[in-house]
Amino acid sequence: MNTTITENAVAVRNVYKNYGDVEALRDLSLDFPKGQLTSLLGPSGCGKTTLLKIIAGLLPANSGEVLVNGQPVSGPGPDRAFVFQDFALMPWASTIRNVAFGLELRGVAKSEREAVAEKYIAAVGLKGFENSYPHELSGGMRQRVGLARALSVNAEVLLMDEPFSAVDEQTRRKFQEDLLGLVQNENKTFLFVTHSIEEAVYVSDQVAILLPRPSRVSEIIRPQGFRNKDVDSIRRDPEYLDLVDKIWASLRSYVE
Repeated sequence: MNTTITENAVAVRNVYKNYGDVEALRDLSLDFPKGQLTSLLGPSGCGKTTLLKIIAGLLPANSGEVLVNGQPVSGPGPDRAFVFQDFALMPWASTIRNVAFGLELRGVAKSEREAVAEKYIAAVGLKGFENSYPHELSGGMRQRVGLARALSVNAEVLLMDEPFSAVDEQTRRKFQEDLLGLVQNENKTFLFVTHSIEEAVYVSDQVAILLPRPSRVSEIIRPQGFRNKDVDSIRRDPEYLDLVDKIWASLRSYVE
């Protein structure tokens, strides 16, 4: 990982969030470096998805602020795109229509938006399925459509809420490898929610460990030594294995 000072794409400052009497987030602050992937990791119910939705502008904070490229977030915006856990595809629309839908809403001409959609359909490994419908695709393929749709709108920040949790282990591993390639090639900032320690360490430039509700940042870990190695070597790297064990040791007491 690059160890030089990096500009932040997203800055969360002293955010509080309550659901009635339940305090979800308490005075939470966290920086997300530009062009890198940050994973949010912590026990179930610790507020990972809540934080992601606040950053996306889908949920208001009770207090505090979120800045994207220095500008305060007051709602959804074209600088952010959300990849949902449940795909959120239009069942009546083809792959290319689903991928191009965000551009269609912006009024981009059909020929232009389909050219962009075709680029990202190929980038996520779905070339040849442009005219297929969601019911004709596997779960992994549908999630690739959702990822291509998020990429196609050219948002600077991609927010991914457990995007690989609904696919089998083999597909998940391939997704993780593809994600590393996207982080390297797309020059975007990725915010990634996962429950998997191994996945977080494998794909991340930065891992933010959140405490149980009310959530605060417990620790920030920046994997370094193995980041530039071949993807087939990472899972066998001693630093990778040590980090997985270290994170599990810090989270073990919070697991019921």
